[in-house]
Amino acid sequence: MEALRAGSPLDRVMIAKGVGGPRIQEIIDACRRAQIPVRFEPREALDRIAKGTVHQGVVAIGSESGFVSLQDVMGAGMLVLLDGVEDPHNLGAIARSAHAAGAGAVIIPERRAAGVTDVVTKAAAGALEYIPLVRVKNLGNAMEELKEAGYWIYGLDERGETDHWDVTWNTPTAIVLGAEGHGLHRLVRDRCDALIRIPMAGEVASLNVSVASGVVLFEWRRKHPIPQ
Repeated sequence: MEALRAGSPLDRVMIAKGVGGPRIQEIIDACRRAQIPVRFEPREALDRIAKGTVHQGVVAIGSESGFVSLQDVMGAGMLVLLDGVEDPHNLGAIARSAHAAGAGAVIIPERRAAGVTDVVTKAAAGALEYIPLVRVKNLGNAMEELKEAGYWIYGLDERGETDHWDVTWNTPTAIVLGAEGHGLHRLVRDRCDALIRIPMAGEVASLNVSVASGVVLFEWRRKHPIPQ
């Protein structure tokens, strides 16, 4: 439904035979308004297309998510950069949190990054229809470009000296998140203007990166409230 509302390019929508209800009818009506073909197929056909992903009786076939350039998103108040996040569920969940917190885009490198797959799209739960994705060849170079454009870059790292709730966020802001396990790579960490951390009360050293992203991004949002 989010793809239909956003006008995303869809080739067709497949619905399992025998599936019904108000939500299914809402999808059918939206497809008709958008002149997108709807096909009713045996559930086995949807299972093959979904390759094991839970599809709830509906599968949309669309073009691969497009990327925008770094220059296209400069000017946003807050950007999210990912360093080495390779789990598609994490990428999707971070994109959802980033959109909800008001980020202008999510920036990922070509290497050491999850691709934009159906798993990512499902984990994002509609957010990828609204938040731009930028793919850059070198994350460090992208950080330097952002600095030249006036961005202050904050890296989330367990070795950071400032607790996330004590940060005075300079704007425009870029927040860099590293993968669970090794955190930020040294060259990326060295390019940050400041390193911040989420203080932990338990014995574990860090949170899952998608959970950590929600904590930090909404702390940024708390100090930059949405205009009423």
